[in-house]
Amino acid sequence: MQVLFFAVFLLAAGIVNSQKPYKLQDVALSLLERPTEPVFMPKGEKGLILDVPPEYLATKYREQATALKNRFSDGDTTQVPIKGITVPDISALLTLPRRAQFSTFVPMHRQLASRLIGILIGMRTTEDFVSASAYIRDRINPGLFVYGFSVAVLHRPDTKDVHLPPLSETFPDRFVDGALFVRAREEANILDETARTPLEIPVDYTATNLELEHRLAYFREDLGINLHHWHWHLIYPFSGPREVVNKDRRGELFYYMHQQIIARYDFERMCNRLPRVKRLQNFNDPIDEAYFPKLNSQVASRNWAGRPSGAILRDVNREADQLKFDIAELQRWRDRVFESIHRGSVDMPNGTRLALTERDGIDFLGNMIEPSDLSPNQQLYGNLHNLLHVAVSLVHDPDQRHLETFGVIGDSATAMRDPVFYRIHSMVNDIFTEHKNTLPRYTTQQLDFPGVRITGISVQTPSSAQNVLETFWQKNTVDLSRGMDFNPRGAVLARFTHLNHRGFQVNINVENQGQARQALVRLFLAPKFDERGQEWSFVDHKNVFIELDKFTVNLQPNRNNIVRESRMSSVTIPFERTFRDLEQNRPPTNASGGVLDDFNFCGCGWPQHMLIPKGSPEGFPSVIFAMISDAQTDWDLRAANRRPGPCAEAASYCGIRDQAYPDRRAMGYPFDRLPRTGVVTTAQFLTPNMALGDVFIRHSDTVIDPFTQQRPTSRPPPRPQSQQNRPARPPPRPNQG
Repeated sequence: MQVLFFAVFLLAAGIVNSQKPYKLQDVALSLLERPTEPVFMPKGEKGLILDVPPEYLATKYREQATALKNRFSDGDTTQVPIKGITVPDISALLTLPRRAQFSTFVPMHRQLASRLIGILIGMRTTEDFVSASAYIRDRINPGLFVYGFSVAVLHRPDTKDVHLPPLSETFPDRFVDGALFVRAREEANILDETARTPLEIPVDYTATNLELEHRLAYFREDLGINLHHWHWHLIYPFSGPREVVNKDRRGELFYYMHQQIIARYDFERMCNRLPRVKRLQNFNDPIDEAYFPKLNSQVASRNWAGRPSGAILRDVNREADQLKFDIAELQRWRDRVFESIHRGSVDMPNGTRLALTERDGIDFLGNMIEPSDLSPNQQLYGNLHNLLHVAVSLVHDPDQRHLETFGVIGDSATAMRDPVFYRIHSMVNDIFTEHKNTLPRYTTQQLDFPGVRITGISVQTPSSAQNVLETFWQKNTVDLSRGMDFNPRGAVLARFTHLNHRGFQVNINVENQGQARQALVRLFLAPKFDERGQEWSFVDHKNVFIELDKFTVNLQPNRNNIVRESRMSSVTIPFERTFRDLEQNRPPTNASGGVLDDFNFCGCGWPQHMLIPKGSPEGFPSVIFAMISDAQTDWDLRAANRRPGPCAEAASYCGIRDQAYPDRRAMGYPFDRLPRTGVVTTAQFLTPNMALGDVFIRHSDTVIDPFTQQRPTSRPPPRPQSQQNRPARPPPRPNQG
């Protein structure tokens, strides 16, 4: 009945023809596929053609509309009639050239995106939304359209069942070695689809091991991580209609999601015998980290710019982008934010002051530093985070004298590839930490769960010693064809290598001296020693704990044994969801709306294959932390009782659609504040409802290829490390018993 109703609805809306109905999902995919090809060309495996009115076509196509329609219509295609409507004025959107790079970090681009989102969100019916999207698509910048259309799909109530393809399908040039596309076109033009073989993406294609920062390339250039960052900014855009931007604890989540990225990056650096990331503190100092991304922009028809070592930030003045600011402005904005933190209040435009309270202060700061449309006073506190991204991305051509576009750090889909991204966010995180250090310290009473104590915690990986986590390299394949404009149809596959880990269980033994109750479990992981091999002080150690999971349990009186599978993490989304084929692996059409919603929401979340840091061959010494607290006070019961689904729990970094953030505590609790008096070490911080256990992360430098079931040792041996980069205390080997 539901399928029939959906088909009748689409037929009435004019989205499908009477011979062969097509779902809104298919229409949305066709609008996002091959973004520079006109809508009248077939899209997808189903050969969908949007049959738009002649006046929708670009001027150069109108006179030949009938001929073009007949040329691309054959037995393998299906036309979807799109009715003509009176669309709003889009002249402002045309100020960004079709072949220009688009970035939400650039204020002008951000305003255009806000305008586009407003237009698409404002369409009264699904029919009008599809018609407006089809009209706008071929007229404006493809990057602007894909961003605005994607945000609208995620936020319109009538399109919540439409799930978006990963951006790696629409714009594969932002994720894959540019040299690969030459080979891909050769294969697509010469070989039949059945004869094409996956093209191998080299593991080390952006640098060699002579560059120390290249040791982290597998992390920074990972497809899943960069897709997560892109999708997060779709759900939490800077600008747009108020209902799109103003989400529960948005500013705080901006802080926490990026704080966790820095903690994870520091963890990863220490696994590779590198110190924690150095914050970008003095904006006038040369930037030591060079980066050459080796990416070719298919839209702008030019390479993404590289950056040599020693580059210096300069004032930006680019008339074409209406972009003009001085580096000194960034410093003034930062100073004003620090002044407000130390004063405990923010100056408002009307002359009043907004208190940075214990509960909401971090949220105000997040919206102010990013900033979003929710910034309490953007005129005074400026645009620190976004324009710092822009300044670094244009360091090679700040006044556009060479007609160069920005580097990868200027795009949310590629920013995490650049080592300076982590230096910027380490500095931004220090600002948030400065505020957190002004807040009251958690007392023992605020941390304890009376009557409940953890008596033991351990980790078990199948067929491995207890308390040993195992990582390895794995090959997987992505299809580039959806983003290869004006090329023959059919799959064009690329094979890449990424980090992965074996699934594991966390076992927690709990004693409950009271009656049955519902509890909330928090799991974190951190390096056991600092980069010098020394014991941490808790003030530093708390900053490198990465969240592994957060979940509710029902405690019975007396002894309880809690077992949690790593694949159920509240932080991650499954690898299959990150790189799914939307036309083949979608849930059945008769599934409940909730299942479809969960499937779509899977696009935001840390990739499951990157849950565990790389570790080391001898076993990197780490600690796992567990805390159990009262779910009645700490957890939103609407989230606890939410219908289960394939991605229902992936909420730690992304929240839950149309609901309040489920954890009522401050994000990062209990590691978000300075410790109580007398606490120097992490062990001293513990209360009875907490536990700390030793684990080792052992890395196997082999590659598993699931397509051949072979395990070749294809990774080159690591370069010998200089003695000064080795920890002062060598990590012990894991117990093999």
